[in-house]
Amino acid sequence: MLHTYVPFMVMILIGIIFGASNILLAEFLGPKKSTRAKLSTYESGMEPVKSARERFSVKFYLVAMMFILFDIEIIFMYPWAVQFKELGMYGFTAMILFMILLFSGYIYVIKKGALRWD
Repeated sequence: MLHTYVPFMVMILIGIIFGASNILLAEFLGPKKSTRAKLSTYESGMEPVKSARERFSVKFYLVAMMFILFDIEIIFMYPWAVQFKELGMYGFTAMILFMILLFSGYIYVIKKGALRWD
């Protein structure tokens, strides 16, 4: 039984050796000259205008979390669409209820003003 895993273990071992050897070769053979340009902050080819420690508004994080939340909920619709015929009316009503719940959450977010940038 263990002999069936030998190719997998060899592949993992080769990957580890390859990754470690590339890191070590880059460390020993790579250039080591540090210049002012290399040590400076890079922001899309422009000089940095503010500190990297600037605080972001809470709205930024709220919008990011809502994007992730709604994006993940939309992903649940793909398996439903694939199995639409097999699920029948029960699957259809379950997805309609899911979409109503999703839409009501979206309306709630809009009414609370979480998507308004002041």
